[in-house]
Amino acid sequence: MTNRKTLTHPSPKSDPSVKAIFDAYPAPVRKRLLNLRKLIFATAAETSGVGEIVETLKWNQPAYLTQKPKSGTTIRLDALKGDAGTYALYVPCSTTLVATYKELYSDVLRFEGNRAVVFSARDEVPKDVVRHCLALALTYHLRK
Repeated sequence: MTNRKTLTHPSPKSDPSVKAIFDAYPAPVRKRLLNLRKLIFATAAETSGVGEIVETLKWNQPAYLTQKPKSGTTIRLDALKGDAGTYALYVPCSTTLVATYKELYSDVLRFEGNRAVVFSARDEVPKDVVRHCLALALTYHLRK
């Protein structure tokens, strides 16, 4: 958990350390991950109860945390190791979020255990579905 930077949405500024991580991804995956990043900030801006978002690195992955108020749980983004062209949106496995996502969207999304939604860089992200998943993560603690 280094290099924290508080970002106001919807137009965040990039932390140089986070930018370096994004820059290291292969172009197709980088483009998709940056699109997910934009979707996180857009969803936060449109979701009631979600305040400031902090962009930081956790486990050397771009991570997004709610701050003021701490309405949600951490969202992380990364490419899947050993599976070129595949990337994921991670939430803590201690939450019930992936179980909820599976219940709602198992016909649309692909999952890795109880911690990730997995995407292929070749496919378009179902934005409305992912936006709902992000909103659930960004308000996770408000609903508990």
